[in-house]
Amino acid sequence: MPLNIAIDGPAGAGKSTMAKLVAAKMGIVYLDTGAMYRGIACYALSSGASPEKSEEVIPLLDGVKMDISYADGVQKVIINGEDVTPYIREHKISMAASTISKIPEVRLKLVELQREIASHTDCVLDGRDIGSYVLPDADVKIYLDARPEVRATRRLDELKAKGTAGELTYEEILADIVARDYQDTHRDFAPLKVAYGATVIDTSDMTVEEVAEAVTELCEKAGYRA
Repeated sequence: MPLNIAIDGPAGAGKSTMAKLVAAKMGIVYLDTGAMYRGIACYALSSGASPEKSEEVIPLLDGVKMDISYADGVQKVIINGEDVTPYIREHKISMAASTISKIPEVRLKLVELQREIASHTDCVLDGRDIGSYVLPDADVKIYLDARPEVRATRRLDELKAKGTAGELTYEEILADIVARDYQDTHRDFAPLKVAYGATVIDTSDMTVEEVAEAVTELCEKAGYRA
């Protein structure tokens, strides 16, 4: 059976960073589920659909063919033959992805693909409902958290490092994170929550290396070694 590690948590808690590190340490695939939702959001926006209007988004789904590929260990999201990876980290896509993920039909489409990949691949998945809904039987389940203020600072630093912060302020990013937390925890379908059996790690006052060590220890306790 393949090894599946589920890492959940709110925006800016360090899920993607940690999932990549753990995947590299364990020598397995990192499946960036958030990028998949961003891909759908990007496609919807480029098609003129409003992420808030399910009646505009749902009709587009049958026309979406998503492929996940890897180049030099980096996941690429391909929508209908186009690599949209360069665009999905733009700030406007973040809220759109959170909004569009509330639509059950969107989640069902992507969950099917995620489960199919995980069924035959050793992988680390990160998101908001991996351990609670997508892979409830994952071998290791982790919930990363951090104070909103810490997450906002991290996100701003990340955007600045990439040169995509623009005119965004800390206050605006904090407000977005608080809004996304509310959306993610209050959506009707597969809301963000601590999965049964998951270990909660508050990363607020931890370094990346400390978190990676804690996660690796959990994997080793479960019987898996790098």
